[in-house]
Amino acid sequence: MTLSENAYAKINLYLHVTGKRADGYHLLDSLVVFSDACDRLDVSDTGTAGLSITGPFSATLASDSNDDNLVIRAAKLHAVASSQAFRKHLILEKNLPVASGIGGGSSDAAAALRLLNRTGSSTLPIETLLSLGEKLGADVPVCIAQDAARMGGIGEVLTPAPKLPNCGMILINPGTGVSTPEVFRARQGDFTPPPELPAEWSDTISMCADLARTTNDLEEPAGTICPPILDVLAALRSLPGCRLARMSGSGATCFALFDSPDAARHAATTHRKSLENPGWWVHAGGLAKAI
Repeated sequence: MTLSENAYAKINLYLHVTGKRADGYHLLDSLVVFSDACDRLDVSDTGTAGLSITGPFSATLASDSNDDNLVIRAAKLHAVASSQAFRKHLILEKNLPVASGIGGGSSDAAAALRLLNRTGSSTLPIETLLSLGEKLGADVPVCIAQDAARMGGIGEVLTPAPKLPNCGMILINPGTGVSTPEVFRARQGDFTPPPELPAEWSDTISMCADLARTTNDLEEPAGTICPPILDVLAALRSLPGCRLARMSGSGATCFALFDSPDAARHAATTHRKSLENPGWWVHAGGLAKAI
């Protein structure tokens, strides 16, 4: 029997650095949604326990040992928590760029926790999965439910997001990695307080009007370190129908919001030549879950 889980791309619609803890970790406030771009994780009882990686971005992870991969670390944590031996063979289809500001590794780890929770003789409660996720990384807990959420603290404080419209989204990664610690070190200026958000947005126009009063505090330092980010943002902002374009996370993937998934796909198709830069990864679609 083979079971599967999609690991959707995590997008930060805004990201404010609100403070810094004594241990050096930065405090954040961010509105997170999930694009329908995704990796896929399969699990099978056949084969040797471990992980195989396929897909267009598999080569990027080829040098990692199994023990270094978040999927295997998640699988082993789940096995210990459920008092079971890890005997499954996992297959990761890596469709999302690696280290690109869209939480690919975190989403893969969360998918492993969800998937293994479906295959064992005992099912762990959601509170346990969230606790395991915190041990793997600050972005993993929000990726477990894959619902839009507001993230606080260092990522572990999750509260409901406003109700979202069924907006469209184009994602572009320039094919250049950015070091998250380097971006944080390069950031200058004061901390940014959390914004006030409504309970819901009736359409993409009103949502983007509110988001325009927010920022991604890491966009400027990331653009200085990685100038191709600025090229991507310029290309996205030039597309007809683009309501807002911004970098996600610590980069280098950027997004543009459109009135609907069809509008995003139409813009990407109609202006395909302007987005066909060598090395660019482009995805046009909508949200994985519009809540």
